Amino acid sequence: MTRRGEAFLQALGDDAQRLHPEILAQMSASGEEDRAEGVFVVAGSRFGRLGGLALPVVGPRMLVTRRGHDVPFTLTTRSGRSASGRAVLDSTREFRFRGSTQYIVDRVTASVRPGLVRNLLGARGRVELIEECSVTEEGFLRMETRRVALRLGGRRLALRGPLGVHVSLVDGWDAENRRRTIDMRARNPVLGTVLEYRGWYRHVGPGAQ
Repeated sequence: MTRRGEAFLQALGDDAQRLHPEILAQMSASGEEDRAEGVFVVAGSRFGRLGGLALPVVGPRMLVTRRGHDVPFTLTTRSGRSASGRAVLDSTREFRFRGSTQYIVDRVTASVRPGLVRNLLGARGRVELIEECSVTEEGFLRMETRRVALRLGGRRLALRGPLGVHVSLVDGWDAENRRRTIDMRARNPVLGTVLEYRGWYRHVGPGAQ
């Protein structure tokens, strides 16, 4: 049976053993489907509805057009394998803003290159991130974007310079409250932070720790 965090464990290789014991245990738990509940201390985009102008290009379920504090969220994941045998993780993040619910979906696949994962964002997978996975001194999972591309009409267009975006994510552990933590920021060199969310969550679905 597939492990919950197989895609990241496969990318990290031997470095996975450096993860915090709680994070490693949760990622190593068996089960294809999982659900987590949590609260983002802050979440969303400062550009608000202006962000919706990009939807015709990037497709649905990739952006949020709200920003808020203390935003409840649900993370639903399904793990499996690609036709080539690489680990795959499909995720849906449900942001329950006051007055509306919005979603971001992605598909993470362990790369053939050690340390890297391929992340397709949105319901149509039009934005592709190549991200490097590493382990912090505290044992947290860190992900940093190395390349970004837009996939349209069968073509793959590299996004660099003012068109690029750098995503930094740290998935950690709060020992005092015994819960996972998350801190994600997506920055554009011209516009600054275009999306962020940070807060905490706990697994509550099948096989939750």
